[in-house]
Amino acid sequence: MQVKRFFAADMRQAMKLVRDELGADAAIIGNRRIAGGVELTAALDYKPQALAPRVPNMELEDELRKTASRIVSAQAELSMRGDSDASTNRQLFAGLPLTAAEPLVEPTFVEPPRPAAPAPAAAVDQRVFDSMRFELNGLRELLEVQLGSLAWNQLQGSKPQQANLWRRLQRIGLSGPLSRDLLELTTGIEEPRQAWRMLLAHLARMIQTPEIEPLEEGGVIAMVGPAGMGKTTTLAKLAARYVLKYGAHNIALVSMDSYRIGAQEQLKTLGRILNVPVTHVDPGQSLANALDPLLRKRVVLIDTAGLQASDPALRMQLESLAGRGIRSKNYLVLATTSQKQVLTAAYHSYKRCGLAGCILTKLDETASLGEVLSLAISHELPVAYLTDGPRIPDDLHLPRRHQLVSRAVSVQMQDEPSEEAMADMFADLYHNPAKRVG
Repeated sequence: MQVKRFFAADMRQAMKLVRDELGADAAIIGNRRIAGGVELTAALDYKPQALAPRVPNMELEDELRKTASRIVSAQAELSMRGDSDASTNRQLFAGLPLTAAEPLVEPTFVEPPRPAAPAPAAAVDQRVFDSMRFELNGLRELLEVQLGSLAWNQLQGSKPQQANLWRRLQRIGLSGPLSRDLLELTTGIEEPRQAWRMLLAHLARMIQTPEIEPLEEGGVIAMVGPAGMGKTTTLAKLAARYVLKYGAHNIALVSMDSYRIGAQEQLKTLGRILNVPVTHVDPGQSLANALDPLLRKRVVLIDTAGLQASDPALRMQLESLAGRGIRSKNYLVLATTSQKQVLTAAYHSYKRCGLAGCILTKLDETASLGEVLSLAISHELPVAYLTDGPRIPDDLHLPRRHQLVSRAVSVQMQDEPSEEAMADMFADLYHNPAKRVG
C-alpha cells in the first residue's frame, strides 16, 4: 500500500495534488486542519499500471449523496444547538469522529438538564465546536469534488453532445449556473450547430440594455466602482458625447474623488476643454448642497473615488449617492479584464447605493467576456455603455446584445478547458442542490 500526506491552502487544492500524484482511485484516509491550510492523507492499494478502466459506480454515488444529506442535517442540528451547554457539546463531539475513511453517522441527541457551566469549559467547547465545523466543511468539499467528477464523467459517457456544449460555454467564460440554464433551454435540439446557435440566441436575450440611453434620459448620473476600472475616462467620453450632440450649456461635472493624486486636476482640464463647469465635493461636504446650484442642468455627471470595501469613506460616499434628495442613477463601471472574484466583490461592495446598471470598459484588452456577462445577467444589471479604447468619445458605444455575444465568442479561449476544470465547475454546482447537473 502506498500512503502519502499532502499539504495545501484549501481542500480543493489538496484534492488536486492527490489526483496528480496518486490518480483518481486514491482513497482519502484522513484530513485535518494545520497552520496555513489543510493536510490530507491518501492511500493507494495497488500499482497505478494495474488500474482497471473506470466504470460509473451507481451504488457509490447513491451513498455519497446520502452522506451529503447527512452532513446538511448535522450542520443544521449544530446551528440550532449552538447555545447548548458544555456537557451537551461534549456528548455531541464524543459521538462523531470525522475522517474521510469513516462513515458519518447522525447521533441521537437527548436534552440533559442545564447546569451552569464555568467560563473556561465553555471556551474549550467553543474551540471544539469550531474544529467540528471545519471538519464538516472539509468533508463537504471532499464530497463536492468527488460528486463533481462523477457527474462530469457520466455526462461525457451518456450525453457527449451536451458535454461538448458545456466545454464551449466554458471557453467563453460563462458561469456554471448560467451554462446550466442555457443548456436546459436547448435540451430538445439534437443537431449540434442548431443547438449552439440557439444557446447564443438565448444568451443574447438574457442580456438587459436600457430602453432609453442614459444621456438622453438626463438627470444625475454617477460612475461608481473600484479603482482602475476606468470611471474617469468613461465620464470624459460621456461628457464629450453629450457636448458634441447638444452643446455645453446643459451639462455639468462633479468630482467626489479627493483621494487619488491628480484626479481633480484631470477633471478640471476636461472641463476647460469642453467649456463645462466642474464642482468638487470634499469628504464630509453635503453632496445635496453641492448639486443644488446644478439642478437646472439637464445632465450632471459625477465621478466618484475608487475605495476599498473596508474603507469607512466608501460607506459615506455610497450613503451620499443613495440620499433621498439626490436621485442619482448609479452605474457600476466594470473592466472586462478583471477576474471573476474582483467583479463579484465590486458588485457586492457598491450595490448598497442602488445600481441602475453597469458600464463595461476595456473590451479591446480583454481575453474573456463570459465572466462579466455572467455577473450582469445573474444580478439583472442592464449594460448601458461599452468602451473599447482610449479615444474620446469615439470609443464609447451603445450596447447591441447580439454583437456583444458575437464579441464574447470571438475572444474565447483557444484551448479546450481541462478535465479538472470541468470537474471543478460541476463541483461548484453542488453547493446548492437545486444547481445539480448530470
